[in-house]
Amino acid sequence: MGEPTKVVSREQQRPSAVAASPSSTQTTTVPPAPLPSPISNSTLLQPSIKKKHKTKVFRVFRSVLRSFPIITPTACKMPHLPGGRLDASGTVTSGVRVSGTLFGYRKGRVSLSIQESSKTLPSFIVELAMQTNVLQKEMSSGMVRIALECEKRGDKDKTRLMDEPVWTMFCNGKKTGYAVKREATEEDLNVMELLKAVTMGAGVLPGKSDVEGPDGEMAYMRALFERVVGSKDSETLYMLSPEGNNGPELSIFFVRI
Repeated sequence: MGEPTKVVSREQQRPSAVAASPSSTQTTTVPPAPLPSPISNSTLLQPSIKKKHKTKVFRVFRSVLRSFPIITPTACKMPHLPGGRLDASGTVTSGVRVSGTLFGYRKGRVSLSIQESSKTLPSFIVELAMQTNVLQKEMSSGMVRIALECEKRGDKDKTRLMDEPVWTMFCNGKKTGYAVKREATEEDLNVMELLKAVTMGAGVLPGKSDVEGPDGEMAYMRALFERVVGSKDSETLYMLSPEGNNGPELSIFFVRI
């Protein structure tokens, strides 16, 4: 009689198969992707209300409008807005205080940045249709009224007034062109970082002065503004001057018409 046949079960065969091809069962651990680096090393705080990102079509439309020249001034009527906020009882109440900064290169367009305080990231930036040196001359007259107008939307449209992408701008009743809302750039954040300790004041930052001379300097003016909401279609920023200061008066109107 021959030797007994040895029966090998499937369970006994499986380890040898694994050993023969270890790569078939070996798993590779992929390290997680690194987080994207921030836009800058800014120490500014986040505002309490997060901003919404623009759609691509708005960014393209904005870039086209920025290429338009500043047009010849023509007369217009200034909008009449309420001088306070109406509460539920119909009583006029005062607005909230925010930090506002006008800044730009002398021969470049001036921008307006609104922050909850000087230590927070900008919650709103609009590039105005006016050169910085022209606005400085207007401010020297003692009173400046800037109106930013856009078309009124339908009743069902929920777009906030300050989220409008493009505005028609008037300065002291004269049309100057189109103002464009935009996201904060690296340069904007650097300016806000440098001015973090400044509550009110005006001056000049070096900018590109080492290359372009005085025209490469960035002028700025920072002040506290009272933000007053008249309705969903009108808001106003009133610059607050220190007590006893006979400095320039500046009001900025945002209105849908």
